[in-house]
Amino acid sequence: MDAESFLKVCNQFRLGDLVTEQPHPESVGLAELAQSDLFAALEVFHKVDIRAMDRLVESIQPLPELVRDLRETISAGGRIFISGCGATGRLALSLETFAREAWLGPDRQDLIVSLMAGGDAALIRSIESFEDYPEYGRRQLRELGFSENDLLIAITEGGETPWVIGTCLEASSVSSRSPWFLFCNPPDLLCRLVERSAEVLQSPAVKSFFLDIGPMALAGSTRLQATTTQMLVAGAALSEALGHESAMDLIEAFHQLIKEADYSHLAPFVEAESNIYKSGQQVLYETDRYGITVLTDTTERSPTFSLDPFENRLWPEERSCWSYLSIQGTDNPESAWQVLLQRSPRALDWSEFSRVASSETLMGYDISSDSANWRSARLPEVKQYPYLVFGTGPTLEFAGHTYDFGLNREPLLIKHLALKCALNAQSTLVMGRLGLFESNLMTKVKPSNHKLIDRAARHAQHFHKQKSGDPLPYKDAVYRVFESLK
Repeated sequence: MDAESFLKVCNQFRLGDLVTEQPHPESVGLAELAQSDLFAALEVFHKVDIRAMDRLVESIQPLPELVRDLRETISAGGRIFISGCGATGRLALSLETFAREAWLGPDRQDLIVSLMAGGDAALIRSIESFEDYPEYGRRQLRELGFSENDLLIAITEGGETPWVIGTCLEASSVSSRSPWFLFCNPPDLLCRLVERSAEVLQSPAVKSFFLDIGPMALAGSTRLQATTTQMLVAGAALSEALGHESAMDLIEAFHQLIKEADYSHLAPFVEAESNIYKSGQQVLYETDRYGITVLTDTTERSPTFSLDPFENRLWPEERSCWSYLSIQGTDNPESAWQVLLQRSPRALDWSEFSRVASSETLMGYDISSDSANWRSARLPEVKQYPYLVFGTGPTLEFAGHTYDFGLNREPLLIKHLALKCALNAQSTLVMGRLGLFESNLMTKVKPSNHKLIDRAARHAQHFHKQKSGDPLPYKDAVYRVFESLK
């Protein structure tokens, strides 16, 4: 890929007009606020979470039909597949994990099947450009045995991810059941801007579910409010369809929880973690039962802020990342991944991606209890500070600070979502204190696919005009992005 070849196809990836790519009017100056007034920054983040939930409850009219379709599929002996890419891929894997732990009995463990672009190895490290190819999504779905009696929930924050659209179109051509397409941008806007989105949204064989939640706290960082609300809606629908808590009860309970939450308790955690990274030291997140949510937040920091990803034991030349994960009570990678996912991993053993997506590569990410030892052996001069996430509360314990969410009696989905919101706010503001974004825009993004090249160019335009007063044409911004990539 070079600038000229990107510009030939850029019209399908110019996404700046999408709501999820817009800067949130209430979070302007978030990075600077994180450095000067951390409590005020946390309050801003809290307000954006509340706004997203307020808007969500006004846009869930299709929920009863989704629950009904899920129930009919299950009653007919079909399976539920959930697909996603990047943040929504991690969301899909999380929902399967919750289902196995809380909603499915021992005789129904394979009823929910999740897939993310690049397979389970992409849970830790994004596979560059994979999401740009709808045929990869079709191929992954076929290889998992998707059949005419199965139902797919395809989840994309923006509504334009080619890989997710590929899974949705494949499902519509294979199954007698219309797939569901969950997204967070106005459908008329998507159809006008993105041809591939129009193909799926205008298909009579696809059912659409638009979650109208507004912009993110950090522009374009859909790992935040978009995936929180999508996880809530899809998870609530699954819960009711499987005979557990009602979908509306779960949504209303979480809405109330967010409104009443106090984000100020995160301030000492944010300050301590940012100070540890400033001093060149590291953090080891240790958990007994919240691994999938902790792993999601820590690994999503890498693509969002261009940090070094989790290192792999097979590649000793790699630099050590700032934070890592340890699943307590496991003594090898195999058992750690089994506990994390509540199943054996599904790696992508395709020859063209063997180094980054294979079973062997996946096991090289040793997230067992031994991770502290082998990481310390690599860098004995670097201290690893333990960050504990444990108990039924759940409880956070880090750098002399403790906080219990007090959610012991709440459903598993609510606990994980509350933890997700807390870790999202904490990790984002840590990066703000470290200067890894400006105002409320991503400025350390690595342009590794079409969507991110466009985002980098748009942000370059924004800051160029802000600092020089002169507009920077989009084409010139793209050339500057590719010059920087060299």
